[in-house]
Amino acid sequence: MLGTVAGVAAAAGVLSARWNWWRPKVRGLPALMYHKVGSRPPGARPAKLWVSAADFRRQMDYLQRRGYTSLLFCELREAELGRRAMPEKPVLITFDDGYANNHEVAFPILREYGMKGNIFLVFETVGRHNAWHDPGSEPWLRMLAWEAADEMQRSGLVEFGSHTMRHQNLARAPLDEVRWELCESKKRLEDKLGRQMLGFAYPYGAGAFVPEVRRLAREAGYRYDFSIRQGISPWPWDPESGPLQRLLIRGDDCMADFHLNVTRGRARF
Repeated sequence: MLGTVAGVAAAAGVLSARWNWWRPKVRGLPALMYHKVGSRPPGARPAKLWVSAADFRRQMDYLQRRGYTSLLFCELREAELGRRAMPEKPVLITFDDGYANNHEVAFPILREYGMKGNIFLVFETVGRHNAWHDPGSEPWLRMLAWEAADEMQRSGLVEFGSHTMRHQNLARAPLDEVRWELCESKKRLEDKLGRQMLGFAYPYGAGAFVPEVRRLAREAGYRYDFSIRQGISPWPWDPESGPLQRLLIRGDDCMADFHLNVTRGRARF
């Protein structure tokens, strides 16, 4: 009997360490962070940034069945200004970098479930490849073409934001370069897509908590700047409190992980 109790206690300890089921639910604005959706090429690293099409479909089905309303940045801004009601269960679905698989794999699933997504584009890589990666460890991948971006935007299901001009680490760059990366990408994306760029995500999350870098992001005119810090941001959001947090959706997440991320702001330590 004592052995059974000890075994149950040990199992509970393991589960508590792996899953944060014991955390209280968190209210606010969950912002999911994806990168690549589809089948991972052999040897591509890091594997955690690849979410399979089947997993992505299960996750969108979860959001739909649980009554979540996905928002575009422009809709979030309208709610912030009091021009539309904030849904009871809002969620932002975001994608960093702008890979072609966001259009080829994720977009049809978003459309299937009536979900909306926001994609942060690296301007100089649109229609090309992810040149910031070392092809020795991460095979170069095709990025979104402008024609695909136009199709997604016209659907009303996708909005775009900036991820700089070249995916540079802003924490390491001279401030003059940081300013150019922020301002030039915003201007060129707005000229190309014909709409305001409300959202910005820091490449690698770098610079999000560097005061000088964040000040330049705010001065560039972005309303929403996103870090990669794990968590759910309070809503209403005070920009002076820091950038919005996000929830990294990993390729090895199970649905228990996804549920805990969306409801607790963290699935694992």
